[in-house]
Amino acid sequence: MARPDSSATPAACSPARFALSETAFEIAPLREALLSAQAGAYASFEGWVRDHHGGRAVLGLRYDSYAELASSEGAKIIAEALERFAIVEARCVHRVGELGIGELAVWVGVSAAHRDAAFAACRYIIDETKARVPIWKRERYADGEADWLHPLPPGAGS
Repeated sequence: MARPDSSATPAACSPARFALSETAFEIAPLREALLSAQAGAYASFEGWVRDHHGGRAVLGLRYDSYAELASSEGAKIIAEALERFAIVEARCVHRVGELGIGELAVWVGVSAAHRDAAFAACRYIIDETKARVPIWKRERYADGEADWLHPLPPGAGS
């Protein structure tokens, strides 16, 4: 796939740099929005629903959010990354609703001239999203119980 010329604006490819999605989404169009002649690097993160947490078997989960605040805070995080790191563009999409084991829950993508900035910004975006964006996770366990888990401070999650 050809890269757009440097006059193309990646933001025009997707209306929001941060988004919530009630359905599964494709990564390819999100990644395409990051392409630029200025970028020599791309880093991404995918978070999937795992089958365990805290020594307990997990059957699935539900993400709920305060959508308006989540979108606003998520956009602030992307804006901060664009200011703090030498990156060209960034995107983040987080699922809400019911998800099964193995489903994609969150995706972050960053393009930059160099890999160090792309990796650092990608890590910043996922860590800040988990800490600050009002998204709550309710895990369903094999023993029939369920627990709500809230956003975690940076570095506390995995």
